[in-house]
Amino acid sequence: QVQLIESGGGLVQTGGSLRLSCAASGLTLSSYAMGWFRQPPGKEREFVATINWSSSNTYYADSVRGRFTISRDNNKNTVYLQMNSLKPEDTAVYYCAARPFAIATAENHYRYWGQGSQVTVSS
Repeated sequence: QVQLIESGGGLVQTGGSLRLSCAASGLTLSSYAMGWFRQPPGKEREFVATINWSSSNTYYADSVRGRFTISRDNNKNTVYLQMNSLKPEDTAVYYCAARPFAIATAENHYRYWGQGSQVTVSS
């Protein structure tokens, strides 16, 4: 059974930082591209960042580029999202997702999903 479990969310002030982790079990992470998505209150889920299996290719949404960094440790079966210079508009439930092979920005391309981790940025 595949599980993706996010952790590291919480409440932070504007300008602060958080690091989200996504621990995978039931799959060999090195065979998958990984993505982070988020769902702000009352809005649709949106793409945040993605990374390929070897970390040689990453891609970010314009809204987070330069502030967020996606990374992975295949030995630990874990993916990370380092979030710096946080803004109130970053408030959302953050999800990690896995898909075989190449990176993608569309959520319907991802096969496995975590349950989400709440990030709240206060002004």
